[in-house]
Formats: sequence, C-alpha cells, structure tokens
Amino acid sequence: MQVLFKTSYDPDIDHLPFRGEKWRVAIAAAGLLLAPLLLNSFLLNQLSLLLVYAIAGIGLMLLTGFTGQVSFGHAAFLGIGAYTSSVLMTKGVPFLVALPAAVLLSAAVGAALGRSASRMHGFYLAIATLVFSVLFETLAGQWEHVTGGHAGMQVPAVKIFGLDFSGSVARYGIDLLCFGLVLLASANVLRSPTGRAFISVRDSELSARCLGVHVASTKIQAFALSAGLTGLAGALMANHLQYLSPESFEVKESLRLLLMIVVGGLGTLLGPILGAAFVMVLPLLIREVRNFLPPSIADQPGLEPLVFGLIIVLFILFEPAGLAGRWAKLRRLIETFPYFRADSLVRQKRYLKTERMR
Repeated sequence: MQVLFKTSYDPDIDHLPFRGEKWRVAIAAAGLLLAPLLLNSFLLNQLSLLLVYAIAGIGLMLLTGFTGQVSFGHAAFLGIGAYTSSVLMTKGVPFLVALPAAVLLSAAVGAALGRSASRMHGFYLAIATLVFSVLFETLAGQWEHVTGGHAGMQVPAVKIFGLDFSGSVARYGIDLLCFGLVLLASANVLRSPTGRAFISVRDSELSARCLGVHVASTKIQAFALSAGLTGLAGALMANHLQYLSPESFEVKESLRLLLMIVVGGLGTLLGPILGAAFVMVLPLLIREVRNFLPPSIADQPGLEPLVFGLIIVLFILFEPAGLAGRWAKLRRLIETFPYFRADSLVRQKRYLKTERMR
C-alpha cells in the first residue's frame, strides 16, 4: 500500500505523485514510441487513429466531463478542422500553417456557440448543439465550390519542408506528437485557475459565482478550448480519411465521441484514452455479432447507433465512473491487498449539486 506523506507542496501540483503511476506512464510511453518497430502498417494506422480519437475525446471531456456542458455537436468541430486544413492545403498553404488555422477557426466557432449556449442547461443545451451539428452537415453539403458538396473532396498529401509525411509511420509520428502535447497541456490547464473554474461550474454554478467565478465567461472558454482540440483532431483525421464528405461528420460521429467519454470515465483524462480504444473495438464486435443475429435484425441500418445509445445508458446506470473508475478500483485492490475492504469502493456523491443560475 502506497501512502503519500506530504512534506512539501510539490505533490499537490505533481501530475504523477505515486511511483507506480510514473512507471505505468513510462511503460505506456515506451510502447507508443516503439510501436512503429513492433506493428505492421494496418495496426499502426489503427493505433494512430486511436490517438486522434483520444485527442477529440479529451476536447469533449474538457467541456462535458469537467465543465458539465453536454454536447451532441462535436462532430461539427471535427468537420470544421478537417475541411479548414484540407481546403487551405489545396490552395497551397503549408501543413504547419493549415493545422493551427484549423484549430483557431474551430475555437472561434466554439466560442461563438458557447456565447449563445452559455445560459442553456441539460436538455436544451444538448438540443442546441445537436442542431448546430445538423446545420454544419447541411452547410458542408451545399457549399459545393469550397467543400465539394456531397461529392466530397480529396485531401492533399501532408508535406513538411518539402518532405512527404503521408506514410503510415510519418503520420503516426505527427499524431503521437500532437497527442502528447494535448495531454500535457490539458493536464496543466486543469490544475490552473481556469481548470478549477471549469470544475466549480460543473459542480455548482451558484457556488462558483459566489466564489467570484464568471460563469458565462468560463463556459465560453470551455467551449472554445474544447472546440479547438476537437478541430485539431479533425485536421489530423482528414489525413487518415484522405477523402472528405459531409456524411463523415454526421450526428452518429457526435454520439461516438459522447460514448467514448462516458464509457471511458467522466472527469478524468484517462477516460478518453480508454474510451477511444473501446470505440475502435466496438464496431468490430458489432460486425461479428451480426453474423449470429437473424437477418431481420442484422440488416437494420440503425443497429450501431442503437448499440451506442444502449451502452451509454447501461454505463450511466451501473458504472458511472466508466472504465477509468473500474481501473481505479482494481488498482486500489492491488495496492491495499490483503487489507482490502469491499465497503471502501461504495460509490459516493462526488460533489454537491445546487440550483443553477438562471
């Protein structure tokens, strides 16, 4: 059993205060760095796409898991990032310029949406973001001279200083670098005054306002930061898709992102990573299960969204802490064995919910 004896303030601001956590992160980082030497091209592409989804999940987690603002429209920010980066590269803009431009435009649109939705809560906010996603999909389909409409557009090859980075190993390197920077930046934001304001708004808007937090401004910042990270994921995803169409960023993609953070574990940075792995494996499992179902059920086009929604409901009811919470329980069991007590894992209320500001 590890006990943290505090002799200074350093452990309070340390990302990994326990030695075991440092070893686990070091092993995971070593595995990611060695992946190009151990995996074939197909598996490396799948791992690279997992990192992209993890970036998008972290972006949505900052908004939903840490600020309490539910969004069904984050597929639109994926599309904004993907189309902005691709259109700029088509016009000859270098990738190193197109990528930040996609992030900034996504963040600006997110801030505008956050300004409009800053006084909405719960169901009304979810509907507003859902409408935004549908509007983006419609706009992308009608703006043919820019996006190619429903016929789609080809994504240019990624070139940096004249070198081709469209190969699987080079693309994985870009995705891994962006994932590492996003994870580190998000961890630093969450322990800053801005991140603590996010959490206070999630827990109780009334209490946050009493403590001097500007609730509307905090929500706008959360929307902007979340949309910027999701736009970054969209720009990176475009390099994987290599061909963009509005159907790639429909509402089902928003549901996939929401499933990722709920299953992974709300309120943690580990959650989007575990959720991304789950989301990558789930379609393969559904494809295998279809072979054992009657044709009247297996051939239904809405089977996958139905399964996604059912899994979200089951996790909310029976495992609200998600896979990250289950891992924390298992780790506590190992660390405290043989002094483990079952009642120490009883789920308790994490925070007080009070009346929201109207």
